[in-house]
Amino acid sequence: MVIKNALKKYILLLTTLFVSQLTLSQYSEYDWVERDTWMNVKDIFAQAGIDDGSFVADIGCHEGYLSVHLAKAVGYEGSVFAVDVRLDRLETLKSNLKDRNLTNVNVIHGDYDDPKLPKNELDVVIIMDTYHEMYDYMTILRHVHTSLKPEGRIVIIEKLKTHLKGKSRAAQIDAHSLGSTYVKNELIDAGFKIVHQDNDMGDWENDTNKVIWMLIAEKPKTN
Repeated sequence: MVIKNALKKYILLLTTLFVSQLTLSQYSEYDWVERDTWMNVKDIFAQAGIDDGSFVADIGCHEGYLSVHLAKAVGYEGSVFAVDVRLDRLETLKSNLKDRNLTNVNVIHGDYDDPKLPKNELDVVIIMDTYHEMYDYMTILRHVHTSLKPEGRIVIIEKLKTHLKGKSRAAQIDAHSLGSTYVKNELIDAGFKIVHQDNDMGDWENDTNKVIWMLIAEKPKTN
């Protein structure tokens, strides 16, 4: 009986922690408004070449902060492909889109090694604060390469924590961070050409120890 009760308490604890983690991962409307104060979305879109009518993807879309901005930027002549591996996030995204009457977003339940994007159709693919979580990043880069039109662009945005500068890739991703040097080489290895790099786009969550950087690379006309 003692063991049975202890097991019940342990299961209850695990369930509570899991639910709490899901709750913490959800973005509220207030979080989105606050995020706009430290993330210059308009500048990101301008640098990436995103405009009315663009076909774009948001890999690691979570509950849709960037996807909603993209949907408004590309208009109804354009299209957004919002990808995430977690169904709970995608359900929240669908609700957020419905609340805003946005119908130009395709919600995709991707795999950990395949974002399931259409081939040769996209102008821009954005991976924001997600690349560091990708174990099969080279496989994903190859899928992105296939999804882009010739001269289409991939945009990777990450944060590098100050104390992790110069550390190994493994050390950085263990701390949910990543430096642009590693990613730049990986993009080149995947067949992309680097066209823009910005190593200081402000501070993630206004934390001066988390510097935002962005890389933009292009799929060449011919390989």
